[in-house]
Amino acid sequence: MGNLWTAYKKRVKRRRLLYRALRKRHQMERVVNRTAQIQRGDILLFSTVRNELIRLPYFLEHYRKLGVKHFLFVDNDSNDGTARYLQEQPDVSLWSTAHSYKLSRFGVDWLTWLQVRYGHGHWCLSVDADEILVYPYCDERPLPALTDWLDGQSIVAFGALMLDMYPKGPMDAEIYQPGTDPFKILRWFDAGNYRFQMQQALQSQWVQGGVRERVFFADQPDRAPTLNKIPLVKWNRRFAYNSSTHSILPPRLNRAFDLTGTDLPRGVLLHSKFLHVVAEKAREEKQRQEHFANSRLYDDYYDSLSNSPDLWCRDSVEYKGWQQLESLKLLSKGRWI
Repeated sequence: MGNLWTAYKKRVKRRRLLYRALRKRHQMERVVNRTAQIQRGDILLFSTVRNELIRLPYFLEHYRKLGVKHFLFVDNDSNDGTARYLQEQPDVSLWSTAHSYKLSRFGVDWLTWLQVRYGHGHWCLSVDADEILVYPYCDERPLPALTDWLDGQSIVAFGALMLDMYPKGPMDAEIYQPGTDPFKILRWFDAGNYRFQMQQALQSQWVQGGVRERVFFADQPDRAPTLNKIPLVKWNRRFAYNSSTHSILPPRLNRAFDLTGTDLPRGVLLHSKFLHVVAEKAREEKQRQEHFANSRLYDDYYDSLSNSPDLWCRDSVEYKGWQQLESLKLLSKGRWI
């Protein structure tokens, strides 16, 4: 009886989230809509952005090379030229809003509506501008090779661990040039200090740890950022992300992420947060109070980032590629060969 009641509550919550997205669609204004270009079988990418002009050239190049055919962006009141840049891209559709990022469930409500409207039946990537997906064989097999295999196995979701990448030395010591590979600067990561707990109701592994917990949340690890994500989904208009892309409803889709060993393939999202602009962004985020549910609890975190600390330690590992991540069990080929 307990399982039936839990399933019912999750079903009700999913419907409520879809209704939220339906209402929040009125907060967005269409800037340019090129979705008529979308063809059957195209892989789509959805993202909410704010002041990400520095990252977007590399971001778009990376995902175009992987096989993304169309990008659907929501610009949240950027003032650095992000919207103008995206508007000029021939494979981008763009919406804008000045409404609260926090009150839209950190942009998820806006993207959910776009996924319902345009993503049904497509493999859809949902990632931030500072998240770069790598997966087994990504250097030789584009995303359609992965999604074709997933389709053949009747698998509709693909999980990934978010891996914080950082430089050696102060974050602002080396200036990143737009369009270049950010991981030539952010070459280091924490390899083994991850912990997880099962959330039975969501059928999900909740992962925390890594460099942000080590440096910023060592005394309060429960407040460390969540690192498990479900970024790639064969979308159905009945689906809804539950907590950012950390979990999704219906809960069975969360089984795609299993850090403890599985026969399913799993990727990694290389996180480029710690470029030289992080200090400026931290000061802005502290003032805006839009990035955490209880933002004031994270003021010390923002203050620390504002000082561009050195995150490197003697246990830091230099990034060498997806094969290295597989050997460290952060990425998995599963049954995909």
